[in-house]
Amino acid sequence: MLRSIMFVGTASDVGKSVITAGFCRIFRQDGYHPAPFKAQNMSLNSYATPEGLEIGRAQAVQAEAAGIACHVDMNPVLLKPTSDQASQVVLNGRPIGTQSAYEYFRENDRHELFQAATKAYDRLAARYAPVVLEGAGSISELNLKRRDITNLRMAQHAGAATYLIADIDKGGVFGSVFGTLALLEPEEKACIKGIIINKFRGDARLFEDGRQQLEQLTGVPVVGVLPYFRDIFIEEEDSVALTRKQRPAGPAGRVRVAVVLLGRLSNFTDFDALAHDPRAELFFTRDATEMSEADVIILPGSKNTIADLLALTNSGLSAAIVQAHRAGKTVVGICGGYQMLGRSVEDPDGVEGPVPAAVGLGLLPVRTVLHGEKTTRQRQFAFRDGAAADCRGYEIHMGQTTADGPAQPVATLDDGTPDGYFAGPRCWGTYLHGILDNAAVIDCLLAPYTEQKTAVPLDFAAFKNEQYDRLAAHIRAHVDMEQIYAALQP
Repeated sequence: MLRSIMFVGTASDVGKSVITAGFCRIFRQDGYHPAPFKAQNMSLNSYATPEGLEIGRAQAVQAEAAGIACHVDMNPVLLKPTSDQASQVVLNGRPIGTQSAYEYFRENDRHELFQAATKAYDRLAARYAPVVLEGAGSISELNLKRRDITNLRMAQHAGAATYLIADIDKGGVFGSVFGTLALLEPEEKACIKGIIINKFRGDARLFEDGRQQLEQLTGVPVVGVLPYFRDIFIEEEDSVALTRKQRPAGPAGRVRVAVVLLGRLSNFTDFDALAHDPRAELFFTRDATEMSEADVIILPGSKNTIADLLALTNSGLSAAIVQAHRAGKTVVGICGGYQMLGRSVEDPDGVEGPVPAAVGLGLLPVRTVLHGEKTTRQRQFAFRDGAAADCRGYEIHMGQTTADGPAQPVATLDDGTPDGYFAGPRCWGTYLHGILDNAAVIDCLLAPYTEQKTAVPLDFAAFKNEQYDRLAAHIRAHVDMEQIYAALQP
């Protein structure tokens, strides 16, 4: 049995989620039975567990790296921003309401949430070892520490050997590491067993002096300097990643696929498999000119469908998408994007906000009524006229969509339920996240624009499994694993 391990950061987007996934794979390779855990996650990238509960997508990825099914105990508190000042709160996999930041950070609420988080951790730790915990943001936000349920309070509860990750690519690594540790209380600093410098560009031997200086300044060993990599694919959690995906359409000959960059875009990992298809050039945009140059336009999921739909209308992008469809382009909607492609989205109970209804793009003869109950399910399905339910995806949505006239489903779920509306190969919508992880769906999407077939269809699940192994090898090559294992002895 190994004690738990935790990875915390000097800031957001320093690489905690990816490194946590890498260690989940390492411990699995070494014969242990690890599981990931993050007490509180703030993300619009979420996933449905086998039991039909909702957790952050990053913990589902880390569970995949650990070789186990994801479970709600891996992420008991999930915050899904609905605006700049409010988030839907998902507790133990189910939404309990929407709160402003002020309401959420009240001390009494945090006490109850911390109790829920520690109970979830304890249940997980009874089944797996080591538990690989991930922190959130910076561990030295003094104004938030008293209310923190994710970082060092959780490390102390778990008795976790804790490692501080800093992103050297951002610059200022000495100040960020020294300042972070200097602001900790003695009992907090006692949790820290080492420092990992992440995203180093160039020859890491050139940082040897810096390594020694950091150790002298902080009294904490630097256990690894991880080189920056671009050739290992791990699904990203943070929407910061979207800024790196905004690029103009690429080489001629590829099918150009534009994903509309919504204000509350959710589950942008829906497009990762398509991004790896050599026939396609995928990019995210909110520019009408770039959309007009694309062959395929995809409206993705949204955490606030009506607000994003109104923003599209007011900016003129709705009209540009409709015009592109009339010009022969393919337009597809997934989840909230599917709702937007219909004739209307109605919110009589104020589920998303004060706006009771919005006019859709009218490309599909459907209407949506939002309800308070959220659908969260993993699904197997037959795509179009497929004979077998050999495709996989998942649902996370609030609302019910009905067609005006006969059903023309995109998919038939394994329980016989129809999903989505197929107006033709150039216009369809679905509630199924992950639908584009299936080769048959990608082939259908690209078929009007290319006769090229991939020699061997991409097995995206096998591809991701290979990437976890590559990430584990990358970490092993640059981190002192002997020190890590010594720190994890009970």
